Amino acid sequence: MKYTQLGRTGLKVSRLVLGTMNFGPQTDEADSHAIMDAALDAGINFFDTANVYGWGENKGRTESIIGNWFAQGGERRDKVVLATKVYGNMAADGDAWPNHDKLSAVNIRRAVDASLRRLRTDHIDVYQFHHVDRNTPFDEIWQAIDVLVQQGKILYVGSSNFPGYKIAQANEAAARRGGTIGLVSEQCLYNLAERRAEMEVIPAAQEYGLGVIPWSPLHGGLLGGVIKKEVQGGRRASGRAADTLADPTARAQIQSYEDLLDKHGLEPGEAALAWLLTRPGVTGPIVGPRTAEQLASALRAVELELSQELLTGLDEIFPGPGPSPEAFAW
Repeated sequence: MKYTQLGRTGLKVSRLVLGTMNFGPQTDEADSHAIMDAALDAGINFFDTANVYGWGENKGRTESIIGNWFAQGGERRDKVVLATKVYGNMAADGDAWPNHDKLSAVNIRRAVDASLRRLRTDHIDVYQFHHVDRNTPFDEIWQAIDVLVQQGKILYVGSSNFPGYKIAQANEAAARRGGTIGLVSEQCLYNLAERRAEMEVIPAAQEYGLGVIPWSPLHGGLLGGVIKKEVQGGRRASGRAADTLADPTARAQIQSYEDLLDKHGLEPGEAALAWLLTRPGVTGPIVGPRTAEQLASALRAVELELSQELLTGLDEIFPGPGPSPEAFAW
């Protein structure tokens, strides 16, 4: 496994991040534990989760699965850089009691303590804001975070799904307070088929020293060889991938992508992950395996070296927006 610093911090994290969103809803606890063991054995030390994972009446279940795994010992907790998130409504029926969601100081305090109980640990390494809270000022948010850092309950703070201007606002507010390091990472939707983050989010992250952690690196399976799997009678596309393939133009684009990688003798999903690892500012993509086989495929991506010819071909199929502000200014 290869490692890098998380943004401007001294924290060393693996170039792949283990996403745990499937643990509980799609992968049972025993298999989830086996995947985490395999990830740790392969050198992945950065695990990502969220308090809402498990979904519906099972919100919090994923954190509990991870906590039970930590409780098995074997230095599991000590070896893992643990990231979880706060913002979501934790009510099973979706009807949150006032102040039981978002980023008020009241909810941040409540949510971090609940996550610590489920995770069966005394601290969270990277505590992430799962979404922008348009009603809570950053001064209030940072005051709450400062208390948690002083208490030793969290070490670093990251954002998720923040636009570039909110990254700037958050870190400027932190700088005004003094003694607050501010955001150190941004978790955003970013992959070959969805490159809008290159317009503002990634430049802002680089300017403020945030590590970029792309989620959905295969764009809901669209970049994982979905057409080839259909032809071979495998798992059919669903969700975002199925909706995209219903458009003939988009389907032709994905077919061109798969044909290009077939020409180079590469698996689409592995190449899509490897491409992200070449992108400026990217710490590592989040991979969310449902099975040990999917984890093994993701691990191979770290060792892939993509030729300039292939990178050029990928840009031709999935052109990025171009540099900011030129991309939207003229």
